[in-house]
Amino acid sequence: MVKTKVDDLPGFPSLNSDGKENNNLLKSTASAKAKKSGGFQSMGLSFELLKGISKRGYKIPTPIQRKTIPLILEGRDVVAMAKTGSGKTACFLIPLFERLKRRDPTKGARALILAPTRELAVQTYKFIKELAKFLDLKTILVLGGDSMDSQFSAIHTCPDIIVATPGRFLHLCVEMDLKLTAIEYVVFDEADRLFEMGFGQQLNEILHRLSASKQMVMFSATLPKLLVDFARAGLCDPVLMRLDVESKLPEGLCLKFIYCRPDDRYTTLIILLKYVITQQAQTVVFVGTQHHVELVSYILNECGISNTSVYSSLDPSARKINTAKFVNKKVSVLVVTDVAARGIDIPSLDYVINLHFPGKPKLFVHRVGRCARAGRTGTAYSIFSTDDLAHLLDLHLFLNRSFDINDSNSIGNVPQELLEEEHLTVTEVKNNHNISGVLRTSENAYKKYLSSRPVASTDSNARVKKIKFYSLKPLEDFFNAAPKLNAHAALKEEEMTKTERKFQEQKHDLLLKMHNYKPHNTIFELKKNQKSAPFMAMKEKRSQHTDIIRKYRTKMEELDKEEEVKRADDKKKGMASPQQANETDINAAFSKVVAPKKRQNTDHLYKEKPKKVKKQTISNKDAENYIPYQSADKHTEDGLAINSFERQAMNAEFSVIDRETNQVRHQPGMKKWDRIKKKMVAVQDPRAGKIRTESGAWIPSSFKTGRYNEWKEKSKIEEQLAKETVSDDDDTSFKPLSHEQRYPVSRHARHNAKIESKKRAGVVGGSKEFRTPDQIVKSRMRLEFIKKRNIENAARKAENRKRSMRKCQRAQLAAKSGKGKRKK
Repeated sequence: MVKTKVDDLPGFPSLNSDGKENNNLLKSTASAKAKKSGGFQSMGLSFELLKGISKRGYKIPTPIQRKTIPLILEGRDVVAMAKTGSGKTACFLIPLFERLKRRDPTKGARALILAPTRELAVQTYKFIKELAKFLDLKTILVLGGDSMDSQFSAIHTCPDIIVATPGRFLHLCVEMDLKLTAIEYVVFDEADRLFEMGFGQQLNEILHRLSASKQMVMFSATLPKLLVDFARAGLCDPVLMRLDVESKLPEGLCLKFIYCRPDDRYTTLIILLKYVITQQAQTVVFVGTQHHVELVSYILNECGISNTSVYSSLDPSARKINTAKFVNKKVSVLVVTDVAARGIDIPSLDYVINLHFPGKPKLFVHRVGRCARAGRTGTAYSIFSTDDLAHLLDLHLFLNRSFDINDSNSIGNVPQELLEEEHLTVTEVKNNHNISGVLRTSENAYKKYLSSRPVASTDSNARVKKIKFYSLKPLEDFFNAAPKLNAHAALKEEEMTKTERKFQEQKHDLLLKMHNYKPHNTIFELKKNQKSAPFMAMKEKRSQHTDIIRKYRTKMEELDKEEEVKRADDKKKGMASPQQANETDINAAFSKVVAPKKRQNTDHLYKEKPKKVKKQTISNKDAENYIPYQSADKHTEDGLAINSFERQAMNAEFSVIDRETNQVRHQPGMKKWDRIKKKMVAVQDPRAGKIRTESGAWIPSSFKTGRYNEWKEKSKIEEQLAKETVSDDDDTSFKPLSHEQRYPVSRHARHNAKIESKKRAGVVGGSKEFRTPDQIVKSRMRLEFIKKRNIENAARKAENRKRSMRKCQRAQLAAKSGKGKRKK
């Protein structure tokens, strides 16, 4: 280690002759230098931002942060890919804060962050508040389902950062006719999910409204082809940062797969939550549809497991409340659909359970990536049945993992004793008449879920038929939780001994032998002594098909051996995923690709290179009379040519489609053949109910409803701005409001701010003599409403009084008539 003199360091005063002071100062400088190297301090960030980063608890940047933040600070367009939980959110927020630094209300919004879901947008908004705690920046949140009036007023406050979902943000842009030329920093968070959810049209329209000098950053966990095409069209000389090549899952994540029958799916879930997972642990359960969310939540409540649920059609306020319950550890289980599979960060999450197996391996990665984040450990349990076997093999190929059916640590089934014990409880809950409708709806929804799920590969479907899933052993996790199992089942209080484990293995082997046993004789050959007609027919059949049976058995043995060899090869090498973009598309879209260096294979250094054998080609052409159809210098000419005839001919096309609208031009009276009605029907105009944007695209007319004009009339925002400008011109001593006056914090400050605003509007002390016309109209309308209500109440009371009098008279008449009859 090289020692440096402190006197030589710039910025430090000369030291005294005291050795103790000298050593302490030397230690402090060495520690400061050690902290600065490789940390956020070495990136040249401002002091307020570094203070917020340290307050958040960040000390050392992650690999994706260390590589991406300097590129973004340079002003480059970046497409970054990394596995879930690697700190992608801080990658685009830290350069954002460093670029904006402080508030500037004169320009308007300068940064835009687009997220695919409400939960991810809210999480990003909270993260901004924590990280930019010491920065003077204003951030607003624009979400679908919230009040548009409040969003109108929020945009009029001239925020610096807008966190939004694409649909609602485009609605506000069209409704308010927003000019986004001031935005200089755009972020697409979970970009692949944005395109998968159908936001491509909204993103292109928003991109058209932005300025050409903007900086765009895209973060994703996967790289589909749609994203590559969008990056090629919208980004300027982008840099692709790939850190997902080596591994797609966090290192601390443990995958477990549990096989069960389709009817035992809910029973397996209850067993996991009761016996394997502790009550203090936080668990997220992913289901296929929102109908299953209600069913699973009801079953868990009946079994005494505290839970809450979140799905897409739930009310936004209810989604916030239920998510807050789980994050604050009021409940231990959260039942969700795939709405929470992207970007949601729950720091204390320990377990993830896939009740219904996902159809796409990429969706599985995002589901299980909710746990084991930021260096933590976690476990993901996936319950699969006969419908999911081929998708399970596709998942292992996607993850480059070997599939070993004999590995009871990662794949297995549930012990039969536990299934029998909990099956009755779940069956009683299902038979309850309160959930009969939900159960029937969930069954129909699961059928549609299977039909809409992507089909597994042909290779996996063929390979599944050769794997003996019935030979699976119970998962080791159930035996590791043996004390809890035995306490509940009243078997024993101590751990399972070696003899008991041996007994379980012998029992499994016996059941496997019984399953594999095939009798040599059929039921027609039981009585060999009596030469009956069935016995003679079977004997003749056997003599004819002996060779076929022998060939079939040898073929099955060979297939078993091939499967073992293939399984051994899969352990050594894995297959790449076919869902990723091609290398040619990636190289064409990105000029620079940053990826981790691959290890060099040194095996070729120790092996002799085989000599190349030249293939002898037999040609029947006559060298004298042969005329080639290409010139000798064709390749050279193609490389130097700018526009060749072949290239123009390949790109030429005859189109009957309108180039401007990219649709067939509609004419009144057009008709088309309807296969269902078996007749010609009128063709509707595709532009009906749509409006045309600045970019020329046609969007639904619901984006322009005039609500913004109504809000302006109600809020009188233009009059207030006019008064402020007039007061600025008339009163030279007027000073603009400070940040503390505009955003008061304490109760007294808010009260003083209200009084000040009343003084500005001409209403001093709330006096009725200085009311505005709107206040006068409102008070008169309220008085009229109160009078009308009092009159209606009085009329209603009089009518009730008359009815009661009539009832009393009828009762008196009936009593008199009864007394007269008795006297007679």
